[in-house]
Amino acid sequence: MMVSKNAVVSLDVSLFDLQGELLDHPEEPAQYLHGGYDDIFAKVEAALEGKGVGARVEVRLEPDDAFGDYDENLLRVDLRNRFPETLEVGMRFEAEAGSDDEGMIFTVTDIAEDKVVLDGNHPMAGLGLLFDCTVIDVRPASESEIINGSAEDPASVIVRPMP
Repeated sequence: MMVSKNAVVSLDVSLFDLQGELLDHPEEPAQYLHGGYDDIFAKVEAALEGKGVGARVEVRLEPDDAFGDYDENLLRVDLRNRFPETLEVGMRFEAEAGSDDEGMIFTVTDIAEDKVVLDGNHPMAGLGLLFDCTVIDVRPASESEIINGSAEDPASVIVRPMP
């Protein structure tokens, strides 16, 4: 089967920065529903169209094609006492329900005295990337996958662009 609309595609993925440094290589295959469901970067999906198992694809992604530009407006400073006693740089928190940032994920980037600096940008925001992948499986999507707009393998890694 070839990569086409309503196919579930499994990929062995490596993400590099534009200087060739490996940023990520998930142990588990990335899996997505092909055909405009926004389960993967649009440029990568276009490059995979019509490919079969074993095909290798490299796509250069500018920030706008991947995780977007870095947005300084997504930085927040919050009071330290609003967080758990054990707090470390790199920990991630979801914004409170009912807040303007509801549903956003923030990463702790600094802790100083009674303040915590939070960053709502994706860790790869602002980076150009080289998306290197090999197609390891292509199968027809189930009816429920098509209705839900995504692959249903809970063990897979989904490479979904941030909103």
